Order: sequence, then structure tokens, then C-alpha cells
Amino acid sequence: MTFDPTAPDAAAVARTYELDRRHVFHSWSAQSALDPMVVTHAEGCYVWDGRGRRMLDFSSQLVNTNIGHQHPYVVEAIAAQARTLTTIAPQHANDQRSRAAQLISERAPGDLNRVFFTNGGADANEHAVRMARLVTGRPKVLSRYRSYHGGTQTAINLTGDPRRWPNDNGSSGVVHFFGPYLYRSHFHATTEEEECQRALTHLRQVIELEGPDTVAAVLLEAVPGTAGIMLPPPGYLAGVRELCDKYGIVFIVDEVMTGFGRTGAWFVCDDEGVVPDLLTFAKGVNSGYVPLGGVVIGDRIAQHFADRVYPGGLTYSGHPLACAAAVAAITVMEGAGIVDNARRIGDKVLGPGLAELQEKHPSVGEVRGRGVFWAVELVTDRESREPAAPNGGSSPVMAEAARAAKELGLLLFVNSNRLHVVPPCTITEEEAREGLALLDQVLTRVDTAVRQSGLIAAPAELAATRSDS
Repeated sequence: MTFDPTAPDAAAVARTYELDRRHVFHSWSAQSALDPMVVTHAEGCYVWDGRGRRMLDFSSQLVNTNIGHQHPYVVEAIAAQARTLTTIAPQHANDQRSRAAQLISERAPGDLNRVFFTNGGADANEHAVRMARLVTGRPKVLSRYRSYHGGTQTAINLTGDPRRWPNDNGSSGVVHFFGPYLYRSHFHATTEEEECQRALTHLRQVIELEGPDTVAAVLLEAVPGTAGIMLPPPGYLAGVRELCDKYGIVFIVDEVMTGFGRTGAWFVCDDEGVVPDLLTFAKGVNSGYVPLGGVVIGDRIAQHFADRVYPGGLTYSGHPLACAAAVAAITVMEGAGIVDNARRIGDKVLGPGLAELQEKHPSVGEVRGRGVFWAVELVTDRESREPAAPNGGSSPVMAEAARAAKELGLLLFVNSNRLHVVPPCTITEEEAREGLALLDQVLTRVDTAVRQSGLIAAPAELAATRSDS
């Protein structure tokens, strides 16, 4: 019997919701305020809710379903692996881990050719930082404000957005600096070139004032994702690479959100011609079908541990089911030209379409992005650029945006004063235009809300419209 997602079992849906509210503790949320949507089915770029409504997934869930939902080739690869070898301890070799490491290394830039597998992006960044500190013997790690690196203890301290605040030790060896963000420039820049050079000068000054011999690593998202999808200006990543080389600092690039096609390239740093010492990944490597992340390691770091024990590991490092999913997902992406599709959709549909919406809707301050990785920044006044919600918080305007999108059948990734347009890399032109048409309706309601609302903002910790990452 074929499953019909438009006719869900109402009793089963109600039971799912009731058990969730009784027993599930949700992340990044005040528990009593939650009203989670029950999802019964997903396929391609769509999900179905407990009422049988089909919704276009312009969020890729948490920006990870790069090959879309329920890709049959990947689903079958997981099932086939489960029939063969479901799990094995990481000290033993298994064919799927070996093959996944090869495929990832072949797509990583330069000499990055060894993979330490983790369960996700946060622990990938944890281990990358640990490696950098062990190799250099230095304690400090520099990361930018407006960044997100994960929810574990080291990773959340490295994070540069308000989710860090309740867990910030203030003494964990983390130093934050300002990265380039021309729309809200910290450097009074008026051009991308000025923003790039002034941001690099600022980073150099931070390194020198902190003491270069105390800095183990600079950790950067290739493109900050949850914090706003601010594309680095041309030359910025290369400039950071040069500063790290000058002072003997390990350069770590976090491609957890950008990797594996999201921006229309396998990796942003490779697209920019930059080779970091360590590259972290997760999310898109297998579209989140089974949890997987990792650190891709260059020669400098690998040689350090050639005759020294690396003091770290995970029970599920290189789990066969997760790696089988990665092998299948990368194979599909390569064979079907999915990375090229992401770039084409961005260039041909999303970029021009979002620019038109910016012209049409006064609540849109800026749109920015690449591939299938875009942010729509909402403001209450274009002249002053006053954000429609505080950093890390919400407001009536953003609540209306989230409510309208859901009502219209569009899933968006919402954070602070931004709507993130981040559909699967497999999205078609027709589906992308469908999403833009729905977003147009959402922004019409936002324009009205901006005119009518007193903009009384909710504190960050009570924000109800913010997405997880």
C-alpha cells in the first residue's frame, strides 16, 4: 500500500505531538512556549505536516539537506550497509569510512588529505581547536563576532553570537574580533576593498596586542551562516591565511554549513584559492541522513601526530552507516551535477529574484548570498538600517514573517532580523520561483507589520521565531 502524505492518521499525529510535549526537551527554546509542527513525510524539496499540507523547504531543515529529502540512492545505500555492517569500533578499518575519507579528501583543497571523523560540526570544531593547541603549544583561539561554531562547551565559547552569552566562561582562551560585514561595517568602509583591508588590519592588530606567541589558531566560518550569510570580500580569506603564516598560527576554516555544494562549490575556501591547515565539515556531507562530521587535516598537522599520540576520539568516529550515506551522497552530487545546479540556481533565479524583492519591499534592507545560500535582512527603516529585531532576539515583525511563511506553506530559516533562503542544492528553477513567489507574499505582510508595529522586541532568550543551527 502506497503511503499518502496528504492523508495522515489524525490519531497518530495527535499522539506524536502529545508525546513530544510530554517527554522531549527541545534545544534553544523556552519549553512552555513551544508548538512544534509534526512532520509526517518528506521528499525532495518538500515536507508534509500533520494536517497533510505540503510545504516547500526553503530552510533545508538546518541548512543540511543538500541533496533534498529521502534521496532513494542514499536511502538504499544506508539500508544495504545496515544489512552488512551496522557498527564497528573506530580502531578497525571499514570500507565505507575509507571510501568516504578518500572522496572528501579528493574534493578538499591543497594538501588536506586525511579525515578525522566526528559525529557533527560542533565536535569537529572542538577537535580542530584541540589539534591546533597541541601542535603550537599555545592557548588562545581567535574567532569573529557574528559567528556560530556549535553548542558544545568549547564550540559555544568560540561562537560570536548571543547564544554564547549564558555559557561564556570568559577565560577559555577565546578572543573575538570583527570580521568584514560591509552593510553594517565596523570599519566605516564604503567599498568591499576598504572593508577587506580594514578588517585584515584589525585582525593583525588583535593578534599583535594579544601576543602572537599566545595564539594557536584563527577559526573562521568560510561564510558566516546562522549569523547572517556575510560573504567575505575578495582577498579576505587569503589575507587571513597570510597573517596566520606570518605568525605561525593554525588557520581553521569552518565549512560545516557551506561545504558540499551549498554555495555552488564543494568548499568555499577552495573556490577562493585558499588552503587552510584544518577544515571542518558536517551537515551537507550526507545531507544529515545519519549524523556525521569531521576535520580534514593538512600535512603540517598530520606530521605532528605521525609519532605522537593524538589524545582524542569518539566511539562513533567514522560510523559505517553515516559514512555509507556520505559515499552515496557525494556520488550522487558528482554524478547529477548538483553542485553546479546550486551555483546556476543562485546566479539565474535566486540572486536576481531576491534583488527584485529588495526593490519592491521597503522592509528589505539587503539581500546577499551565493548558490543556494542567501540572507534577506529586514529593517524598519532603510535609511537608518534599523534591524527589524535585535541581535539574537525577535520582534512582532519577525514573528509575523515566520507565521506568514508557515501559513503559506514555506519553510524558512529565521534568525534575528533575517530570513535565510537556503533550499536544497537539488532545487529546480520551477521550485525556486515558487518559493520566491511565496516569499513575496510573506514580505508584503512584513511591510504591513513594519508600518503597524511598535517594534517591542523580545529578549534574546525568549525569542520564539529563531531557528536552531
